[in-house]
Formats: sequence, structure tokens, C-alpha cells
Amino acid sequence: MTITEQLYERRKKTIPNALGIFNPSSIQSAKGAIVTDADGRELIDFAGGIGVNNAGHGVPEIIKAIQNQAEKFIHASFNVSVYEQYMDLTEKLVELLPHGESTKVMLTNSGAESVENVIKIARNVTGRSAIICFDGAFHGRTLMAATLTSNVKYKAGCGPYAPEVYRLEYPYYKPSMSKRMTSEEFDELMIMKLHKTFSSVVSANQTAAIIIELVQGEGGFTTASKSYIQYLRKFCTENGILLIFDEVQSGFGRTGKWAAYEHYDVIPDLSTWAKSMGGGMPIGAVIGKAEIMDAVQAGVIGGTYPGNPLCCAASLASIKYMEAQNINEKGAKVGDKVRSKMNELQAKFPQNITDVRGLGAMLAMEFMKDGKPDGDICKKIQQHCLDNGLIVITAGTYGNCIRVLSPLIIEDEVLEKGLNILSAAIQASI
Repeated sequence: MTITEQLYERRKKTIPNALGIFNPSSIQSAKGAIVTDADGRELIDFAGGIGVNNAGHGVPEIIKAIQNQAEKFIHASFNVSVYEQYMDLTEKLVELLPHGESTKVMLTNSGAESVENVIKIARNVTGRSAIICFDGAFHGRTLMAATLTSNVKYKAGCGPYAPEVYRLEYPYYKPSMSKRMTSEEFDELMIMKLHKTFSSVVSANQTAAIIIELVQGEGGFTTASKSYIQYLRKFCTENGILLIFDEVQSGFGRTGKWAAYEHYDVIPDLSTWAKSMGGGMPIGAVIGKAEIMDAVQAGVIGGTYPGNPLCCAASLASIKYMEAQNINEKGAKVGDKVRSKMNELQAKFPQNITDVRGLGAMLAMEFMKDGKPDGDICKKIQQHCLDNGLIVITAGTYGNCIRVLSPLIIEDEVLEKGLNILSAAIQASI
């Protein structure tokens, strides 16, 4: 039995079975885009800690920032004692991700906590209760976040869920739809469904916010129509509804820009962040227009740990490192290479790979068999990859998508080697 296998046996004794295993690998150290497992094997990382390690593993600047901060103080609670590390980070976030003329930020511990807070902010400020979300969404596993999340496997048996949440069809135009309608006709249909919801399900004047992932993460990397999002911005403004973009997985260079919304020429009222924001440390944020953030009643938002100084130091160091590395340029470059390989594979196996989708370096392949989602082949591909030195994870409601979330600083030769392993795994599994 390998050391990795021993760890999984040990895991069974104290860890609940419900805590999922997305890839049966292990880790004892990591550097750049390479993970060394418990048995000393080197594995190319195409999972990136589920989109956390855009800057890569073992960045000296991040490690040093954590060490320096730990020597000063580890915790105080920002509500008790103000410290500059919190403001250093929020000021940087405002600089990179302005929401109009004036922007303010609250820090959180995670993406799900960001979502919980952004919904509280929207309801508190508007005085309205209804929230609109979308099919295929994943916003987290806490109560409101799980309610907003579409996939029932993440929340089965956990009801009753939060009230006044309504769901729309996600505005992704799949290429296979072209036989039935053009992309313009699809957008018109989605807009019609939007209006129908507000005339037959819930009224606009009772709706606090619409929350959407511009690129759905766990939903399979489906990408929202640009014209639909631009119409949604106009609709929300006209009806006093706050527009929220969930950028937890799509931010910080993943799509080739700091924010996915930069591809859409649309500014949200509020947005949620986490994952690669922290360089591996647990931290998130809600960013919003100042007039909205300042309208929240005192005591509604806050907590003991949000904006922990160690996490703030790591996050700021990570962002500065990503700036120095031209992370957006790297994201675009990695995305081009990955998409090219995925398109090549789809052309070779059109009956199995039915869609290649995403934005920048946030990309996935969809696998189908006889017109049905094929999650089984994705499991085979994943195991074949692991056996040959590559960590990769799945996505999609049916687990029938292989996604790539490699560190964006990955060297060309390492990326190419990983893509070749993935290609061989697909050929061996089909």
C-alpha cells in the first residue's frame, strides 16, 4: 500500500464520508505548477486548489509576507483594533476593481461568506426580499449560498432553504443550438424569459438583486452571453435592482483580466471574491459601489475573523506578485494554448466531446454519450491522468466536464506535458 493509500485509509477513521474526494491524490509539498505527493511523485497541477493557485504554489513573496506578519501579530479582530494590513488590501482592491466613481470593500473568510453577506447587503439596502439566481449556479454550501446553488447534490436533505429565491435559465448559447436559432434569437428568448419571470413569478419592485456567475464554475464553465448581461445591467438600473457578479472562481487573471466582468463592458453594483485573491490563504471580499456599501445598517455585516492580518498580508503579496508577473497576460496565453488543445481533441472525438467552453484560462470540455451526460468517462480520464502524473478535476451538474484550472504561471513545457497527458487519457478512455 502506498503512503497516499494509507492516508486515505486514515482519512476514513475521522473524516465524514460526505466530505467529497474530487481527486484521489495527496500532497506533501508544491512549487509553481508541480505538486509532490506523499510518495514523492511529481504531479502537474491542473486543479489549482479549485482555482485558488493562479499565482502558483510556494511563492516566496507570499511566504515571506505571512512570516513577517506572524511575527507582529496574528489576530486582533478589525472591529476591535484597526490595523493597516486590512486597509492596504482594500485600497488595492479598489484600485484594481473600481465599481464606479467610488468603491468600498468588506473582507470575508471565504467565497460562501462573501455571498451570504452580499445578499444581506442587497436586502438591507433595497428593503426588498426577492433574489434572482440561475440554473447551473454554484455559490457555496452555507444556507443562502446553498439555496442559490443549483445542483441538488450540494444541498440534498438540508432544507428548508432560504425563502424568496427565484431561478432563471442561464444565458449560455451552446454552439449546437445554431441549428435551431441564432445567438441573437437566443438572447431575445432569454430576455423574454427574464420579463416573463417578473410578470408571472415575482415583481421587479420586490426584487433586491440578481446574482450571476459570468463563467459558471461548478456548473461546467458555461459563459454568459455578453449582450444578455449588458441588457441585464440596463434592466436592473431601470428597476432599482442590484446587479451582483460572483467572481469567486473567475477573478484575478483566470479569464485573462482581473475580473470576468471586464470582458462584458459592464460594472456590477456589488461583486463577490475569494479563491486566488488570497494566494492560498482563506480570505474573500464583497466589493461594491460606495453609496450601497455605506447604506447598510450598522451591525448587519462583520465578524470575528474577516480580514485576518495574516490573510491580508498574503493576499496583498499575492496580488502584487501577480501584477509583477503580468498575470492577465499569462492567463490569456495559457487560455489560448488550452483552448487550442481542447478544440483539437473535440475535432478528433466529436461524438464524445460535445462542447469546449469558458473564458480565458477558465476552460472545460463537455463529454456526452448517446445524447446523455457522460460522467463515467470523466472519472476514467481523471484516474488515467493521475496514474500518469496529472491532477485534473471535473465540473458540471452531471460531472461530465473536465476543467483546467492550472496555475497561470505554469511554464510552457509543463503545460504542454500536462495537455499531452490529458490527451492520452482521453484517447485511452474513449
